[in-house]
Amino acid sequence: MADILTPALGESVAEASIAKWTKKVGDAVKKDEVLVELETDKVSLEVVAPADGVLSAINADEGDTVVPGTVLGAVTEGGAAAASAPAPADAAAA
Repeated sequence: MADILTPALGESVAEASIAKWTKKVGDAVKKDEVLVELETDKVSLEVVAPADGVLSAINADEGDTVVPGTVLGAVTEGGAAAASAPAPADAAAA
């Protein structure tokens, strides 16, 4: 299982709010796919999936305040997303 972590937010930013989850628990996700949008008083940023798999947990709800390093949720690696992902060899050949 791969944790979804709140990233570093910037030198003068200590916390962020969960603006929106783009996936629900049980949804298939691909590595680097946007899962959650965070907002600070200065910027908005996107947190991506750490691995291919299934979103297995959401630990922070929309509107919650989080700090860098907070575990926002988890992706269980493998599962439906890995089986349905297209073969990367086709893209490399183009």
